[in-house]
Amino acid sequence: MPPATVGDVIAALDAAYPRELAESWDAVGLVCGDPAEPVERALVCVDVVDDTVAEALELGAQLIVAHHPLLLRGVHGVPADSTKGSVVHRLIRSGVALFCAHTNADVANPGVSDALAAAIGLTVERPLAPRADDPETGIGRIGALPEPEPFAAFVSRVGAALPATVPGVSGAGNPERLIRTVAVSGGAGDSYLSAAATAGVDAYVTADLRHHPASEHLEAGDVPALVGVTHWASEWPWCEQAAVVVGAVNGGTVDVHVSHRCTDPWNVPASTEEGSPQ
Repeated sequence: MPPATVGDVIAALDAAYPRELAESWDAVGLVCGDPAEPVERALVCVDVVDDTVAEALELGAQLIVAHHPLLLRGVHGVPADSTKGSVVHRLIRSGVALFCAHTNADVANPGVSDALAAAIGLTVERPLAPRADDPETGIGRIGALPEPEPFAAFVSRVGAALPATVPGVSGAGNPERLIRTVAVSGGAGDSYLSAAATAGVDAYVTADLRHHPASEHLEAGDVPALVGVTHWASEWPWCEQAAVVVGAVNGGTVDVHVSHRCTDPWNVPASTEEGSPQ
């Protein structure tokens, strides 16, 4: 069987995460590379940065599939002495194509939040914020645990399900409250905090919760309890989901790898040495 091409992989990803689902401001699709070029090995990651590009080159990959767009805002050039321009030049010189699936992967069914829900052990019931034209798709997911468990145990469950990060996983709520129904939103999700509250779930798991919205929510009644995770960790489970899509292309001829390199900007934990703030 002839090797799969970049175009073959794009077709599979477009079927799984239709581009028409992307927000109008988003930048999804092929960033660089030739659709006619063969692909024998691919890397799936959340962010396209020097470290993940280096990983792709170490693997001998011909394609990177990323969640976050490299060039989200309009640019007038990609000079090699700029941060993102250097990435583009490195990819092109190395013959590595780059494809991004962002908000289209967020709302697709299954998508980013389905992967997060599955990692935590939830049975998904419906989107948190369904699309008006298709209620089976949308931002976030609402699901249920097999059995209720105390909030403290649930926070530990989330921490064990996701890769370790700095600063890790934090919970806000009554540690003894029983948790059964849960809303999740991969990525920055505090704009959907009111939707989670309206849905009546017991807990809400997302990234980038801001101080004031979270504080005001807790003061208003503490329902749902909140679980904050880092942005990369909340979206990383999607990489495994996308890897399955790529791995099925052309009868399974593409060798797919998922990057485990943390691309959160936070990398130095607080010191616990004597004399340091606790």
